Amino acid sequence: MDRLKQIETFVAVATKGSLTAAAGAEGVAPAVIGRRMDALEARLGVKLLLRTTRRLSLTHEGSAFLEDCQRLITDFNNAEASVSEGGVKASGHLRVTAPAGFGRRHVAPLVPGFLAEHSDVSLSLNLSDRVVDIVNEGFDSAVRVGDMPDSSLVSVRLADNRRLCVATPAYLKRAGTPASPADLVRHQCLTLSSDASQTRGWAFLEGGALTHLRPGGRLDCSDGQVLHEWCLQGLGLAWRSTWEVQGELAAGRLVSVLDDFAAPPNGIYAIFPSARHLPLRVRLWIDFLKHSFGDTDYWRRPH
Repeated sequence: MDRLKQIETFVAVATKGSLTAAAGAEGVAPAVIGRRMDALEARLGVKLLLRTTRRLSLTHEGSAFLEDCQRLITDFNNAEASVSEGGVKASGHLRVTAPAGFGRRHVAPLVPGFLAEHSDVSLSLNLSDRVVDIVNEGFDSAVRVGDMPDSSLVSVRLADNRRLCVATPAYLKRAGTPASPADLVRHQCLTLSSDASQTRGWAFLEGGALTHLRPGGRLDCSDGQVLHEWCLQGLGLAWRSTWEVQGELAAGRLVSVLDDFAAPPNGIYAIFPSARHLPLRVRLWIDFLKHSFGDTDYWRRPH
C-alpha cells in the first residue's frame, strides 16, 4: 500500500475526527479508510488512534506523529509546486530585511517583479544597517553582504562581492595614485564612522596575508551613501563594494586603485532560519534572488 496515502489518510482521520468523515471527503467506503489505518499502525508497530463506537482520539504517539505528517505533506506539496506550473500557488505574507544601501539599490527594485509572478503573496521589506535578529523579530529571510559568521541560520550565496579602493580621475590627478596601502597615509580617505560597520578597517592582501588598515582624512560619515557621493565629488579615496560602484567604474567616473592588493571577495547571501519546512513563498523568493543576482549581466547594468 502506498505509504504516502496511508499518511494522508491518517491526517484526514485525525483532523476530521472520524473514519466516516475522512471516507466521505475522499469518496470511498469507511472500511477502506479503516484498512489503511490498520496497515499503517501495523507497519509502525504503534497505536495511533483510540477508536470506540462513539468517539475517536489520538494516542500520545499519534499526536506527535500527526504534527510530523502534516509538515511532511506540506513539504511534499511545496516540492511538487516548485517544479510544476500547475502546482500549488505560493501565498501569504513575506517579511524580508536587507542592508539599507544594498536594499535600496538591488533588493527593492526586484520586489515588483517577484509580486507580479506570485499574485497571492504580499511582502514587507525592512531596510536597516543593523544586524536584524530575523528569528526573534519575525522575519522570513534576510539579505546580508559580507562574510557569514558561524550561525544556526541557513545561508545561500547569491553572488560574489569585492571591496575596492576607488577615487575619481580628477582626485588621482590632483593627489597622485597610491602604489601600496602604506601610501594611504598621504591621502584623504573617506571612512565610515559607524561603530557597527567596517570595524576592522580597509582590507588588503599583502605578502599573502590579509591586513586591515584604518586610514584617516578630514571627512568621515556613518552613512555609506554619503561617502559614495563625496567620492564622486572628488573629495578623496573610498573603500566601497563592487555592488555600489560597478556602474561608475564601467563609465569611467571612478577608478579603482591598489588592485594588486585587493582582498579576496566576500559574498552576498540570503539567510533564513531553517531549510526544513521552508514555506513555498520563502523558497521562491530566495530562488528569485539567486536567478537575478546569479546573472552576470545583472551586475553590468546600471543600478
